[in-house]
Amino acid sequence: MQLRYNYRAYPDAAQRRALASAFGCARVVWNDCLRDRKEAHAAGLPYVKSAELSRLRITQAKRTGERAWLADVSAVVLQQSLRDLDAAYKNFFDSVNGKRPGRKIGPARYKSKKDTRQSIRLNTNAFSLQEDGTVYVAKVGNLKIKWSRRLPAAPTSLTVTKDSSGRYFLSFVVDTAPDILPQVESECGIDLGLSAFAVLSDGQKIDSPRFLRRAEKELKRLQRELSRKVKGSKNRAKARIKVARQHAKVTDRRRDFHHKASTQIIRDNQAVYVEDLAVSGLGRTRLAKSVHDAGWSAFVRMLEYKATLHGRTFTKVGRAFPSSQVCSACGYRDGPKPLHVRQWTCGECHTVHDRDHNAARNVLCEGRRIVAAGRAETLNACGAPVRRAHVPAQRGEAGSPRKGHTTQAGIPGL
Repeated sequence: MQLRYNYRAYPDAAQRRALASAFGCARVVWNDCLRDRKEAHAAGLPYVKSAELSRLRITQAKRTGERAWLADVSAVVLQQSLRDLDAAYKNFFDSVNGKRPGRKIGPARYKSKKDTRQSIRLNTNAFSLQEDGTVYVAKVGNLKIKWSRRLPAAPTSLTVTKDSSGRYFLSFVVDTAPDILPQVESECGIDLGLSAFAVLSDGQKIDSPRFLRRAEKELKRLQRELSRKVKGSKNRAKARIKVARQHAKVTDRRRDFHHKASTQIIRDNQAVYVEDLAVSGLGRTRLAKSVHDAGWSAFVRMLEYKATLHGRTFTKVGRAFPSSQVCSACGYRDGPKPLHVRQWTCGECHTVHDRDHNAARNVLCEGRRIVAAGRAETLNACGAPVRRAHVPAQRGEAGSPRKGHTTQAGIPGL
């Protein structure tokens, strides 16, 4: 399977200028190729192939006066930008035709130099790991990087990213074998909420950190200062970066909390069951800020890919399942309850339930039922389990290796 490892980079002034040029050239190639395909579609012409776009917008464009500066960056950056556009079109077509599950994906859009995220993607021909711990990027130089952990294998691709706060990151994709953990007997159902971030079926509660709420006072102050600056001035640009850095701190703290909580749950339980919440719908209610502050979707995605990585069972329970209405002791359905009701008594067996704990136990029972019903379908004719599907690399940073496990490949000199 593929894993993605993210590291902070510290380019100098010359390297920052080279990276800015690479970001701009990749963006221009993307926009030029996208424009050609849109114009061909509007004129009723056939779909423009990638080979034709590469010849017109990369090879021949370098020989013209208005696009001669494309030769200042690595050709790999430009080719990968075109491949990313092809992938965007393929995802859109697969989503329209129903081949791609999940939410519908819109068509590719133009990129702008004012976007909050600038990035380029490289293959192994355009970057290499050096003995002194730096990373060589073609026509940029050796980038200083903060190695927070070792790579478990040689990387197959590299993405250089600059965020809205001016920070640079190097994201490596590596192919590695699953790290199967020893089997344990415990299983857990998880009920996600706002008063408590998560309640497990064994009664454990994970408090909600509310990172955005805790940073609101400082954010309001910085945003007031930003609104008072003259548009287009350098002081406004400095104030915008301060606001972006404060938001980046909130995001980093939330991601770190999600990684630690999800890793602990996966290591302690052989099977994990969680309710499939309609986060996009809840994000349009009066609880929108609290819902987005909790970050349920990112947490569930981490649980899913870590379960695949470590050989655990992970199942989502349908959002229509009435986990808060059913008594986990006798199975009697007691009807819907408003959110302010945190405890209730079953009308059949008179058991007093904590709302979240009861829901977590119901999610556990429903998850076990789903796995038991689907387990026969996942076996082939010989009775052997079917091989796991390919799991792509996650956008978020991969987890740290477990203590006591050494890696076979890594960064030389570390």
